[in-house]
Amino acid sequence: MTTLDVEVQRGPAAGTSTKGLPGRPRGRAVAGRSRLSFLGVKPGEGRKFISATTLLWLLAAAYGFPVLWFILSAFKPAGELFSYPLHLLPQHPTVKGFVEAWHSFDVALYFRNTFIVATAATVLTLVTSACSGYALAKYDTIWLKMFFVGMLATTMLPTEVMLAPSFLVVRDLRLYNNLAGVIVPTVYTATGTLMFRQFYKTVPDELLEAGRMDGGSELGLFLRVMVPIARPVFVTLAIFSFVWRWNDYIWPLLVINNPHWFTLQIGIESIVGAQNVNWSVLLGASVIGMAPLLVMYLVFQRFVMNTDLNSGLKG
Repeated sequence: MTTLDVEVQRGPAAGTSTKGLPGRPRGRAVAGRSRLSFLGVKPGEGRKFISATTLLWLLAAAYGFPVLWFILSAFKPAGELFSYPLHLLPQHPTVKGFVEAWHSFDVALYFRNTFIVATAATVLTLVTSACSGYALAKYDTIWLKMFFVGMLATTMLPTEVMLAPSFLVVRDLRLYNNLAGVIVPTVYTATGTLMFRQFYKTVPDELLEAGRMDGGSELGLFLRVMVPIARPVFVTLAIFSFVWRWNDYIWPLLVINNPHWFTLQIGIESIVGAQNVNWSVLLGASVIGMAPLLVMYLVFQRFVMNTDLNSGLKG
């Protein structure tokens, strides 16, 4: 055994350099640290990072697999939906379910009605939520505190409890059997107000003070300062609100009695028979109704987390 072999087995002597000695995988360790640094992970946190990523992928798979099965099942013939053994991919793909669903009811009319309801309700929800959230976050009066407590109390009531009184109000306002009767009661939401309030709480008061020193009015400060920096909240609430109104079924079913004003969800329910359900048609109609929501999210999701609260501050 040579002297170099003994040095490698026992390790280098004190005060000697390990540079150039064989058997020391320094390049691999440095590469590993470089990859972690590139991902923004400090040395020693790699295991935690991998565990969190794995958990997120598992959650995504748990939520995404049923949706994937649902979409693929819409392309299966009726006889293949309940055949055993079950198959994820269609064995004989077909679009017959979509064609029959499109001709089973007036899809274009119900799409129009649903789009009007969802769009109008979303725009009005954004306006009322932004204004009330700003007032609750930046003004301190006893009346606003009482209003905030009352708003929180409404979140503790089940939706079914408020259906009857809301229906009576709509009827007395002569909004029954009209799209306005579907839109107006859904304009104000405690969720949207809380989202804006919590966001505006994080905005430094120095932004508003600087605007007031420059002679800006309260309305001008709200429109020119607070609204632009709250774009992520606007987009997030717009997505949520549009999805809520698009998928709403119980309230339009109570308020609308004329088929000319039916929304898409009521139209899909109308093709379900009392004794027999054509599942291929029902799945096709459901995918058609879901498609606009998926497109909307893919278009606007990149705006959800983009914000810069310190854009107007110096130092």
